[in-house]
Amino acid sequence: MFRAWTKPYFQTNLRPVMKIKNIIFDFGGVLVDWNPRYLFKDLFNDDEKMESFLKNICTEPWNIEQDAGRTLAEGTRILQEKFPEERKMIQQFYDGWEVMLKDEISENTKILSQFDRKKYRLFGLTNWSGETFPIALERFGFFKEFEGIVVSGDEKMIKPNKEIYLLLLERYNLKAEESIFIDDNYKNIIAANNLGFQTIHFTEDVHLEHRLQELGLLD
Repeated sequence: MFRAWTKPYFQTNLRPVMKIKNIIFDFGGVLVDWNPRYLFKDLFNDDEKMESFLKNICTEPWNIEQDAGRTLAEGTRILQEKFPEERKMIQQFYDGWEVMLKDEISENTKILSQFDRKKYRLFGLTNWSGETFPIALERFGFFKEFEGIVVSGDEKMIKPNKEIYLLLLERYNLKAEESIFIDDNYKNIIAANNLGFQTIHFTEDVHLEHRLQELGLLD
């Protein structure tokens, strides 16, 4: 789970909303505020050095490998062998991971309890390490609103690869065309579109509650 640092392009792909039966949420950047800067800002006390570290050492592609199922210990070891001079800072990435998990995004999590559960089923589809997701699961009560959650690290498959979307559909007996998928990552949105999901690309310019009300999914 590593939210893109650049502002993404907004796109909504919607077919007639009368068919929607399932609401599927990504978590990081949509319902949960996670950012490695919450940890490393104090450790570095130098924004330029911190940004260089996150761009060149503890990078998004490296973190995604853990989201895809590689163990935290293995990911840490590989990076420490590659950058021995940064061994201590690399170790902090997962040792201090809970500091990166700041809070829920309350303006969005409050929406979960507003859905008419006679009409809509709620699911989660997240790129997240199977070792760290239980921390969030224990911390945030809103997860109880979901009927089912697919975690990439547990399944050893990851968005935007189509296999994890198909796994969600098969496991919970869902149809893509009856489902709306909400994610802040544009690549994940495109993949969902290609499989027939209706989608909302969530960005900082999107008021999610209003968008869902406009679509008739919330009162």
